[in-house]
Amino acid sequence: MSSKDSITFRIQPCYSVSGKPVIPGDKSISHRAIILAAIADGNSKINNFLQADDTLATITVFKKMGVNIENNVQNTIVRGVGLYGLYAENPTFDFGNSGTSVRLLAGLLSSQKFNSKLVGDESLMQRPMSRIINPLQQMNAKISCTTSGTLPIKIEGNQEIKSIDYKLPVISAQLKSCLLLAGLYAEGTTKIFEDTQTRDHTERMLSNFSHPVMKKSNQIFIKKAKRLIGCEINVPGDFSSAAYFIVAAVITPNSNIILDNVGVNPTRSAMIKILKLMGANIELKNERVVSGEPVATICAKTSELFGIDIPKEFVPVAI
Repeated sequence: MSSKDSITFRIQPCYSVSGKPVIPGDKSISHRAIILAAIADGNSKINNFLQADDTLATITVFKKMGVNIENNVQNTIVRGVGLYGLYAENPTFDFGNSGTSVRLLAGLLSSQKFNSKLVGDESLMQRPMSRIINPLQQMNAKISCTTSGTLPIKIEGNQEIKSIDYKLPVISAQLKSCLLLAGLYAEGTTKIFEDTQTRDHTERMLSNFSHPVMKKSNQIFIKKAKRLIGCEINVPGDFSSAAYFIVAAVITPNSNIILDNVGVNPTRSAMIKILKLMGANIELKNERVVSGEPVATICAKTSELFGIDIPKEFVPVAI
């Protein structure tokens, strides 16, 4: 870029951060709501769906598989086709830059009767995929990626998916969710073991669609599904987006931020615990459960912070 075409940004320091910012819908929950609604029986209504490139990529892929989805600012209506109602005239699916979409749907597409090829943009084509390939192959899926472990992923459909007992080798909610979606189609009971708990939106969402999973200590059990039932989902504000405002308020003088309807799922909101250990003035009000997810109003004010040793168990579930 030449100097005459350059853009200069000048940032002035602020002297307070106050107000009630509206936090956009949670990305992780929005993805999962579309996925499960698409394979449920009947219609589902999703309120506060995140309108972003990644989540819209998930919608685009399901539309290519014959799912009628009406998406607007107020809500998103998904007319589910059932567990076995998906089809694909063109088996190549472009996931853009959405790693969540491609990793979760690899588990679902491995269980379908049609072949599929999963691709993305230049960045996504370089990201690691082998961590989902290996366990899906153990479930009898005919799935492969490049020798370097990247996209494209190729899936040969019409396989009999089998349940497995699998210990997550890495801390990955995407891998866990991929296997849970495949487990919906696997004969028997799929058991997943995780040493460190990861975000559990998929498990909570499955209960909304009338197919609860069972948890015991660090083990998750999912049985083959007979059907999922469409429902209404209220997506809370994304805690990861709220985190910027929370931190800005506690480190800036004369600040007072109120964030309504924010998800405070304990598997991804430990940042609040960390900040409180540092002396932050943060309060949760109107705590409740909405569509299976803990939700609250978060109030954060200017605070005098001090250094701490962050407990290691808080790190994977911080945001």
